Amino acid sequence: MVGPRSQWYPQISPSGKWVAYHSREPGRTEIYISPYPNVDAGRWQVTPSGGAYPMWSSSEEELFYRNGDQMMAVPVVALTEGGIELGTSSVLFVGSYTSGAVRHYDVTADGQRFLMIKEEVSSEESAPNEIHVVLNWFEELR
Repeated sequence: MVGPRSQWYPQISPSGKWVAYHSREPGRTEIYISPYPNVDAGRWQVTPSGGAYPMWSSSEEELFYRNGDQMMAVPVVALTEGGIELGTSSVLFVGSYTSGAVRHYDVTADGQRFLMIKEEVSSEESAPNEIHVVLNWFEELR
């Protein structure tokens, strides 16, 4: 993606027809949606007051994103060649979670659960230096 300012973290929609990304063009980070692969055919702003790290729901009916310490969702009402129609963004939950150079969360296919890394709570506690991921954990129960 090419533009006058930084455009980052493109996320292709499940249908492969749209791309969501964040950009600093208006002076703060906002999320936009454009048609894909012809990104120059249009651009629609998703976030009214800042946002970063977009991620589509598997049904393409919601777009998740972070706005500071808030995890947000916006309903995607319609995606057509002539434009998009979005519902009102809502706060899903608030928390102090890690951020960085890559999208730092994931969402289950049903859009109901999130995997995130919680930031260190206090300077008295030592930061974890490892993470344990258990694959096929149902097999462990047998």
